[in-house]
Amino acid sequence: MSDRPNILYFVADQMRADAQHYLGNPASITPNVDALAEDGVAFANAYCQNPVCVPSRCSFLSGLYPHTTGHRTMHYLQREDEPNLLRIMKNAGYEVIWIGRNDVVPGDRSKEEYCDEYYNGYSSENIRDKRIDVMEMLNGDTRSKKEFNKDMYSFYLGKVDEKHSGTADDGCIRSCLEYLERKKKSGNEKPFFVYCTLMFPHPPYACCDPWYSSIDRNALPPRKPWNPDKPAMLVKTANNMDLHDWSENRWNELRATYLAMTSKWDSQLGQVMHSLKENDFYDDTSVFVFSDHGDYTGDYDIVEKLQNCFENDLTNIPLVIKPARQFACRPRITKALAELVDLNATVSEMTGVPLDYVQYGKSLVHVLNGDDHHKDAVYAEGGRMNGDTYAKELGMIPPMICTGRA
Repeated sequence: MSDRPNILYFVADQMRADAQHYLGNPASITPNVDALAEDGVAFANAYCQNPVCVPSRCSFLSGLYPHTTGHRTMHYLQREDEPNLLRIMKNAGYEVIWIGRNDVVPGDRSKEEYCDEYYNGYSSENIRDKRIDVMEMLNGDTRSKKEFNKDMYSFYLGKVDEKHSGTADDGCIRSCLEYLERKKKSGNEKPFFVYCTLMFPHPPYACCDPWYSSIDRNALPPRKPWNPDKPAMLVKTANNMDLHDWSENRWNELRATYLAMTSKWDSQLGQVMHSLKENDFYDDTSVFVFSDHGDYTGDYDIVEKLQNCFENDLTNIPLVIKPARQFACRPRITKALAELVDLNATVSEMTGVPLDYVQYGKSLVHVLNGDDHHKDAVYAEGGRMNGDTYAKELGMIPPMICTGRA
């Protein structure tokens, strides 16, 4: 084996930190990430840098805060000259395998410069140049986009059959397992960087059995009630959603479905960890498990997320790091403040791959060693200013900019 560790990013979409059993949610069923936390360090106070997908992913794959390159909306993807960890690792000699979600690189740009192999979850073939259609990212439903939005996306469905319960994620996991088995058989000692980024538990809130029925509705923690004293954007959004008359039983069904999606995601993490062990990669791989941002999941009578609000529901995300065996580690749940912007610096220290640009992360290796102080503050950003037409999203509320401090 190479003396450089393998790296595995296992990324959820829209998963809040308190959806994890290891962080105290009594209704959550997440045995695999719980076990990983016992081999590594779980960060109770990890924060994303933006509460929606594209800006967050552009940030954690570059080590830059969103405002530095203007990533404040869902429509502004990375320019060709922007740093990207996948490309950095590939250029440094890593075999980079990109599986699943994009939300970073424009679909008309070749994936070859970022990775050696790319799998979208719908095909077992290596797809480097195919444009990612939005319908693929919404679990492969074959209806028209108009019909899909009306009937399914992105709200509550509850119990569904398997074909509407994360089929893209299932395909991603198959591609990941197939790669690890093929890598072992090849005897190729080139270190790998696997970026496996799934859809769950992003709405629509829908899951199949056995996960749907496994969540104890009576064990759900209390929901945060409607609060008209919250920021105007949150209040207006809640009023526009018009869910104030939902019963607690109905909210509990939505919340339980979200936890069921989280549990299915956890079972998929378990498959990948099992494969790492079966193929003798586990000890030589640093595993990073996290989410791009969170979800309100009924708190304050709101579902989904908001681009300019920064409650812990949206910004406090799960983060577990299990380092490769050559790095000292004191397993525990730490209260050290951490940011997703820190991941690049952590990977750089672990692998010896330099970051030849100014970035704002700070390596978390010393926290893995046992230090429980990392930063004095963490930051999440959102919004845009008047005149930022390049970052404008159609149909959004009037432009604004604000920053949250936790």
